[in-house]
Amino acid sequence: MANAADVDTLDFEPDDDDLMDEDAAVDVDASSPRVSAHIPKLKSAITGAPKKTKGRGFREETGAQRDGRMSGRFDSLDSGGGPGPERSIEGWIILVTGVHEEAQEDDLQNAFGEFGEIKNLHLNLDRRTGFVKGYALIEYENYEEAEKAITSMDGGELLTQTVNVDWAFSKGPFRRRNNNNRRRSRSPRKRF
Repeated sequence: MANAADVDTLDFEPDDDDLMDEDAAVDVDASSPRVSAHIPKLKSAITGAPKKTKGRGFREETGAQRDGRMSGRFDSLDSGGGPGPERSIEGWIILVTGVHEEAQEDDLQNAFGEFGEIKNLHLNLDRRTGFVKGYALIEYENYEEAEKAITSMDGGELLTQTVNVDWAFSKGPFRRRNNNNRRRSRSPRKRF
């Protein structure tokens, strides 16, 4: 048996820090009228607010303030006119498809650089294989340069492979979906 001096004495009396507030420590049915008067009601920022609050930070602004903030002047491009190519923010972008998987940026720079100064060239690579994905995006400053590149290189050959060249962004007529069969499944039609 151990000496009484070797054994630490245990203090079974709780300190003030160990106790919960008496109001919150009541462990009885809160629906009884006698107890419900004693238990304080919790109010949080969400449930206790007198007005309805919805997402994104619960801003306290009136509808007029929000409308004023949202009606500001935003950058936009003129989309006037009919169908045709559409200018990006900085220039005219063309899409080159059918690019050989071993093509380099220099190959595209040499082939398309003769039509004008290339502002930007994106030749995306497949992460798994390291080869070109098969397309490139080329940006020209002027519409005429991009159009000349499209007319000259569309159907042309680059590294023994035929490439197709067209506008990356074009505005065309708005097509409406056929709403007649919208509720139906997308399975193939039956043939009799």
